[in-house]
Amino acid sequence: MDCNEARPLLDANADHELTPPQSRDVQRHIESCEACRRESEMVRAMKGAVRSANYYRAPDELRAKIMAALPPTGLAAPQGAVRDSDLRPEPRARQHKGWFDWVRLPQLPKGGGFGPLAGEGAGGTMSGGGWHTGAAWRSGLALAFCALVAAGIAVTLHRTGEPMPLVDELVASHVRAQLSGHDIDVVSTDQHTVKPWFNGKLDYAPPVEDLSASGFPLAGGRLDYVGHRRVAVLTYRHAKHVIDVYVIPEDDRAAGKPGAAIVQDGYAVARWRDDGMMWWAVTDAAPESLTALQAALTARLHGAEPGAPYSGS
Repeated sequence: MDCNEARPLLDANADHELTPPQSRDVQRHIESCEACRRESEMVRAMKGAVRSANYYRAPDELRAKIMAALPPTGLAAPQGAVRDSDLRPEPRARQHKGWFDWVRLPQLPKGGGFGPLAGEGAGGTMSGGGWHTGAAWRSGLALAFCALVAAGIAVTLHRTGEPMPLVDELVASHVRAQLSGHDIDVVSTDQHTVKPWFNGKLDYAPPVEDLSASGFPLAGGRLDYVGHRRVAVLTYRHAKHVIDVYVIPEDDRAAGKPGAAIVQDGYAVARWRDDGMMWWAVTDAAPESLTALQAALTARLHGAEPGAPYSGS
């Protein structure tokens, strides 16, 4: 591997995003090339500085100024402007006119009616109450279809209790962290080391508890980006499994709502509200492990001795 091949991979190598063979090749080149070694050190130093920098939340006034500077929507196009539709060729006649063209009822003869009455004029026996075309059927089926879709959406939302995009985002964050090999920013089993590490990096102070006495030793913590904001993630170990606990202020729009535990893509997800925070736990272990972790964490947050079960309401 030469410099031209190694330079584009230095960022990915610093983030542990390369495959093991790629990482070995890049590292071997860095050790033999002084210029690439300096470049790699600069990349790592910059990433470390960004991670350790204090976090400042942008004021609401800044958002208001940005929104005010944006052009209003719905303005008419300038005179003489060419519309996209004018540049597009006329589409060919489509085979189907809409979603419900599959409902192709037989066309009735003019005048409506069936059997011997078919084909009679406007004064025919069935002309006043007959079904003239399939339009009425299509309208009725369209309404029924929309009602079924709406009912299905309502049932799905009622069952999950949470928009699935948020659950997908949390599971993806957990999986991405495990695959990267860099799932912890501050490695420590001491809660008094992990908790102050978040100072200045977030606009809130997440509670941090070590649950070793309950079988969930604290491994460390990291920052992640979920729901369009930075969030604290506490990492616990349990029976060779990793449990990521996302801690978000309960009044934040990214926090979501508490509900029953679910399984998404083979990963167990639990969510609950306590101590002013919304807690989301994700793991590839059995869902029962999250139930035990929630009980242990709740007990510690309410002042119970380490390992003691929570006896509150």
